[in-house]
Amino acid sequence: MKIQWYPGHIAKAERALKEQLKKVDVILEVRDARIPLATYHPQMPTWVGSKAKVLVINRMDMIGPQLRNRWEEWFEAQGETAYFTNASHGKGVDDVAAAVQDAGVKLNQRRFDRGMLPRPVRAVVIGFPNVGKSALINRLLGRRVVDSARRAGVTRSLRWIRISEEIELLDAPGVIPTRISNPENAIKLAICEDIGEAAYDNQVVAAAMIDLLTGMEATDEGLVSISGFKSRYKLDPASINGEDYLHEVAKDRYKGDVERTARQMLNDFRTGVLGQLALEFPPAE
Repeated sequence: MKIQWYPGHIAKAERALKEQLKKVDVILEVRDARIPLATYHPQMPTWVGSKAKVLVINRMDMIGPQLRNRWEEWFEAQGETAYFTNASHGKGVDDVAAAVQDAGVKLNQRRFDRGMLPRPVRAVVIGFPNVGKSALINRLLGRRVVDSARRAGVTRSLRWIRISEEIELLDAPGVIPTRISNPENAIKLAICEDIGEAAYDNQVVAAAMIDLLTGMEATDEGLVSISGFKSRYKLDPASINGEDYLHEVAKDRYKGDVERTARQMLNDFRTGVLGQLALEFPPAE
């Protein structure tokens, strides 16, 4: 299944973002902890250039601590510090604020060295739709100033927000590549609701999710467990393929309504009912 989603408001916002980047000192790149690689935007190095960058891996509560440690080590091996957060509850956000503050200190030291007056550091939050950018901004500010919801495409325009005397933050809509060339990444984005629902078929995506997770559990690394499926739906997904599993659960629980079953199963994954389930492991070195 080909999944492509690039609505007009994202194209418009991306053009405006490129203009605003000229004023920005620090980029906060936000990714989804369940799919840190699939939520990497290939344009990011171009946007960052020589600016400071703070890498935020949000939704840390959706993956297990052992896998989180593996990701931290992997990013460190790539030369990056990853700040893991649960922006909805504020966990890890203070460390992100401190990293931005530190970038501001360095910025103003350079300004001082050139005989210029200090000014607030200008930061922008960039990431795919629905990875938690607005929730992060609200936590950094300490009150709700931008709309936040568990679906793609809530933020549609750019807006500068004064966080403190030292930090100004640009809230930007989610950005996504004009084409998603990797179909497996597209499926992962759909499973995690980091892409608009109009772009995909729920039944195909739910079946793919089951196949992906059973395959990950079968690697025997102990980082993914599909026991939540067994306890929730009273059927072991390891015994059959994803499509058959979906139909069996539909027959048993939802009077054969496969679409309703797919929607429910995706929602159970997205809300954590099925447990802490990642869809990616760090690449082998």
